[in-house]
Amino acid sequence: MVAAHHGQTLNPHYLGFFECFNRQLFYEAHEVLEHLWLKDKHGPNGAFYKGLIQLAGAFVHVQKGRAQPAASLFKLTLTNLEKYPPIHEHLNVETACKLARKWLQTLEPGGLSGHAMTGHHWPVLKFE
Repeated sequence: MVAAHHGQTLNPHYLGFFECFNRQLFYEAHEVLEHLWLKDKHGPNGAFYKGLIQLAGAFVHVQKGRAQPAASLFKLTLTNLEKYPPIHEHLNVETACKLARKWLQTLEPGGLSGHAMTGHHWPVLKFE
């Protein structure tokens, strides 16, 4: 099954990534997008999918209170996503990169200790 967005078809695994990510199901988001990445890891969207998988993985570590692994994945996210134009595959890549940078700043000075995560603080990724 393939869904449409603004007249273009989008893969259900790609859509599923956003659905899971936006519900704070970061591990599941990583898993669902891995299906696309495995098919295209050496193709034009390989680094893009990998960056999104790393972004979700970083938030898995945030949820578990692991600052160092989260920071490492946020850095890898930037390395992969910054290769793409500002809007790619209906995602505002600039916004996703800003999100990763913001979390890097949050994590690096004092780690996650005392950093309360409530519902309104969790990230949301939107289609353009």
